[in-house]
Amino acid sequence: MDSSSLTSPSPSPSWHWHSWEGLPYLTCSLLEPWLHGFFTQQFWPQTPRELVKILQPDAQVYRVKQVHGNTVLTPSEIAGPSSSSTEPEGNLMLADGILTEQASQAVWVCSADCTPVLIADTQLGQVAAVHAGWRGTATRIVPEAITRLVANGSQIQHLRIAMGPAIFGEVYQVSVQVAAEVGLSIIPEKFGLSEESILDNLWQLPNSPLIADSQPGRVRLDVRRVNAIQLEQLGIASEQIALAPHCTYQEPEYFFSYRRGKLKKVQWSGIVSI
Repeated sequence: MDSSSLTSPSPSPSWHWHSWEGLPYLTCSLLEPWLHGFFTQQFWPQTPRELVKILQPDAQVYRVKQVHGNTVLTPSEIAGPSSSSTEPEGNLMLADGILTEQASQAVWVCSADCTPVLIADTQLGQVAAVHAGWRGTATRIVPEAITRLVANGSQIQHLRIAMGPAIFGEVYQVSVQVAAEVGLSIIPEKFGLSEESILDNLWQLPNSPLIADSQPGRVRLDVRRVNAIQLEQLGIASEQIALAPHCTYQEPEYFFSYRRGKLKKVQWSGIVSI
């Protein structure tokens, strides 16, 4: 593997470009002890079965059929390691997150505007991969993954969470109904459950996940910010969380964006347990 840094674009200190056979992918310094990668569109149409050779060729590969929900599975709950790239989607378990149980298990999620989230435990070595779109975020899929990790022995202070390239809030226009549905996941019920009340409280948050939009009935929504707030509400410190400084919608040279191109093409993100 050639892991030399690319000269362009320039990342933030926590994120680093690497190259494999001339193709670019990202890693995050928070996850340095673990073999992992947030892969770009240049790797299309390779699947996790093929991409794992870049990380750890002998690792067992696990993926699921993503359905924008909040189900998180373990390898023992999945029928078995994913088969070749010709495996029909219908044969995969329905879920949006996978967490490991043993060493050398590679877990993968795909995305094309939604947020790929890789989580690692610095003490146990176990990891998780989560696909967090707005629907999954509304139903708190990342906290669900954290809950399962804790149930398996993890402690909150030992977790490290990296959110990969996704659509930025500044260009993600949604209806106020969608914003309220997602916002309800971080607004205490004591403030009321009306759409207006939820949005009012979201606007008042420090570093609000909402951005004004000129179109009536619309706002811009930062879904990754909502996920970060969910994590902070679990007691996870900001130093344990990293957000990739890359927008899938605004960087067509590196990432597929469903909102931009309406194509059913994705980039994969994966991590191997130790």
